[in-house]
Amino acid sequence: MRLPARFSALALAGALLLAPVAAAPAAVAATAAPGAQAAQARPATAAAALSRAPQGVQAEGGALANAASGAVMWSRGMNFERPIGSITKVMTAIVVLRAGDLGRRIEIPKGVIAYDRKYDASNAGLRPGDYLTARELLEALLLPSGCDAAYALAKAYGPGWSAFIATMNSTAQAMGLAHTHFSNFDGLPWPSETSTYSTPRDLIALGRAAMQYPILRSIVDQRSYRLAATPRHHAYVWQTTNLLLRDYPGTIGIKTGSTIAAGYCLLFEARQDGHVLIGVVLHSSRSNDLAAFKDAAKILDWGFRHV
Repeated sequence: MRLPARFSALALAGALLLAPVAAAPAAVAATAAPGAQAAQARPATAAAALSRAPQGVQAEGGALANAASGAVMWSRGMNFERPIGSITKVMTAIVVLRAGDLGRRIEIPKGVIAYDRKYDASNAGLRPGDYLTARELLEALLLPSGCDAAYALAKAYGPGWSAFIATMNSTAQAMGLAHTHFSNFDGLPWPSETSTYSTPRDLIALGRAAMQYPILRSIVDQRSYRLAATPRHHAYVWQTTNLLLRDYPGTIGIKTGSTIAAGYCLLFEARQDGHVLIGVVLHSSRSNDLAAFKDAAKILDWGFRHV
């Protein structure tokens, strides 16, 4: 799919700014022949190049950083704006957490069923007429990536979609996310495939901010969540979409995302030996739903070897 002009321009600028500079060859003895100098320099340069970046990463954009300091260890297309799919829901959660009152009961609107069907959206299977707390809806939002939960939260907390989306964008501006825009509350491709977008740099900042909320941290660190039936709602069981929690030891979050334009994306965080790294991959693949997790594992393996 052809991206808007702003994406192409930023891609060129990002490529020029972020292209790795070849390491200078190691010094050799002055008496060595020119051919010998070249033979000695090539292996050193190749080894240096291999150490500068994780190998075999398919993602078109991405970054890895120290979660505590924000210091970037590796990036690709750091400032290139791309659609991000359901990673959008991280900002949805932040807006709700900043507003507070997580014990408030929110009725699941009738419109969620038609909305989910219209976009073939990921959902938490919420039943219209059920009453769930905002805290419970955050579980439904972040684990199964429920667009129905985002719908209900945006309607309640805006109040109304327009006001909620405006708050998402004003919050992004206040956080300094200069290359991020939200056109909706869940990352679905409306009003267009690319109208909600961000960059690896901005998403690292967004992820670091989100993981400062203990409630959010406790949610995205889970593989599943079970909500027993009560007089006010049906029973629910939600499984995380983040397979890195299952497959990569030390993973502690945080959010998947995908649309046709965005491809498969992942904002992730992991801890090993006291080190915590946060990273993101954007458009690892358009067709392979495991590609983002494989990319993240390669990036984390490289990162923990170089901390």
